[in-house]
Amino acid sequence: MGCDLPIHANRERYRQVVERIKTGDDELGGLVTTHKIDLFESCRDLFDAVDENAELCGEASCIAKRDARLWAYATDPISAGRALAEFYPANADGQVLCLGGGGSATAITVHLMQKRRGLRVTVVNRSAGRLAALRSIHARLGSASEVRYVENREPEVNDRLLAELRPGALVINATGMGKDTPGSPITDAAEFPRDAYVWELNYRGELEFLHQAKRQAQTRGLHVEDGWRYFIHGWAAVMEKVFQVDIDAPKIARLAAVSASVRPYRLP
Repeated sequence: MGCDLPIHANRERYRQVVERIKTGDDELGGLVTTHKIDLFESCRDLFDAVDENAELCGEASCIAKRDARLWAYATDPISAGRALAEFYPANADGQVLCLGGGGSATAITVHLMQKRRGLRVTVVNRSAGRLAALRSIHARLGSASEVRYVENREPEVNDRLLAELRPGALVINATGMGKDTPGSPITDAAEFPRDAYVWELNYRGELEFLHQAKRQAQTRGLHVEDGWRYFIHGWAAVMEKVFQVDIDAPKIARLAAVSASVRPYRLP
C-alpha cells in the first residue's frame, strides 16, 4: 500500500511508515521518492542494516527486508548510471551544471565522480547546509573531479552559470521545480550551451525547464531528456532489491513499452 506524505513531513510520520513496513507481515519493502533524505535521517535507528551508498549519501531510496532484518538502500546512484548511459556519451566533455543539491543530485554526482575522470562540476542549491552535506559526501569519494558549490536562489544567476558552460556540457534540473514546486531554476532569457545534454529529472507537472530546453533544441543542437527513463530504472533497481530478482536490459525495454501509454509527458 502506498503512502503519500507532504514534502518535509514531520519526523514521526516517516517513522510510522517505516515501522509499518518493518513489522507488517505482508510488507516486503518500499520505494522512496521525494523523501529519501528526510526519511533516512528520521529513521536511521529503525534500520538493521544500511548499504554503502545509503551510508555515503545519507538517504534511502529503497527499503527491503532480508531474513527479518530491515535494510536501507540508496539505489539512485545505480539507476542514475543506467539512465545516463542511455544518452550521455562516455567520452563527453565532462562539464556538468547540476541545478539542485538534494537526493537525486547527490546520486548523480556520486555516480559521475566514481565512474568518470576529469569532471568539472558545479552544483547550485538554495541551502548552504545542503551544499555542506554534499561537499562532505564528495570528499569521502577521494575523486580528482573539480567541484564548485554555489548557494543561490536567483534564476538570473543560474542563467549566468549556464552561459559559462562549454559546448557539450551536461545540464541537470534536479531542483524539483516544475513538478513539486512551480517554475524553473532558469529564466526564459537563458541560453543553453551548444550541443548540450539537458536532463530534466521531472517527468510530470508543468515541466517549465523542459519546455525551455525544447524551444532551443533545434537551434542549439541540444539533446533533451526528461526523467521518465530514470523513473523506470529507479523502480527496476528497487524491485531488484525488494524481490531479489535481476532486471536486465530486455526487461527494462519491456517495462518502458508497457508504461509508454500512461506516460504523463512524452517528448516530441
